[in-house]
Amino acid sequence: NPEQALEKLMIGNKKFVESKRTNPNQNTVRLQEVAQGQNPFAAVLSCADSRVPVEIIFDQGFGDVFVVRNAGNVGTPEEIGSLEFGTLVLGAKILTVIGHESCGAVKATMEEAKVPGSIGSILEQIKPAIPDYIGLQKDKEAVKKAVEANVKFQVEKLKMSPVMAQLI
Repeated sequence: NPEQALEKLMIGNKKFVESKRTNPNQNTVRLQEVAQGQNPFAAVLSCADSRVPVEIIFDQGFGDVFVVRNAGNVGTPEEIGSLEFGTLVLGAKILTVIGHESCGAVKATMEEAKVPGSIGSILEQIKPAIPDYIGLQKDKEAVKKAVEANVKFQVEKLKMSPVMAQLI
């Protein structure tokens, strides 16, 4: 159930923080088991930052967590659709959004950075979450609050999905 799923994630994160990871389900036997199909107990929208690998920070393995990652952990239609699949179709019992300290996408949005290519589309997804923090990217506490505001904003976007709304 959702409470057990959250507890499992939190226990795994505690093991990670305390350097006591057990690395469950991280071998070729498990890989062969999940090759037949997946049944993740949790779904996660996380930043694509290479320093925040979801399975590692929660001490999970192959097939345990359905992960959608992008810069700034933003809920665009594609990400929301993926998470709808992970929860409705695959049956993940919990969905969480993870932000992290000093998120580059949040900081770039705060400084209204001029960025090339499609990077700006990511910043546009964060901007509505952090209007009170624009221009404060050098203030560590403001960055922390902006990251938290972005997570909460993305959670609210997920709740607007008709699929997610029926699963809450």
